[in-house]
Amino acid sequence: MKYLCLAYYDAERFAALPAAERDALVSRCPPYDAALRASGHLVAQASLGPASATASVRPRDGGASMTDGPFTETKEQVGGFFIVEAKDLNEAIRAASLHPAAHLGGEVGWGVEVRPIEHFEQY
Repeated sequence: MKYLCLAYYDAERFAALPAAERDALVSRCPPYDAALRASGHLVAQASLGPASATASVRPRDGGASMTDGPFTETKEQVGGFFIVEAKDLNEAIRAASLHPAAHLGGEVGWGVEVRPIEHFEQY
């Protein structure tokens, strides 16, 4: 079964870090990313652009309406996602725990949400 892992962070707290601290934090990520890939569970991985470059499309008056910004207003933003293949939620959680957001960046609100994918198509 596939699981969507959403990597969250607090964009304001992350941006408030001095550049050297931000760079140091990000530079510690590659070993965790490598461990996630080496686990054999990783299906796909992506980092997302900033919320300021986001648009949301919602139904309105029988059509589609676009607004600037993320779908919901929240302190934490989705900064990336990855999909893992696992036999169950516990195995997916173990795989997600290899992601940098599960180990680093607590001071900027990094964290990972793991959700089962009920339907997945790849084109």
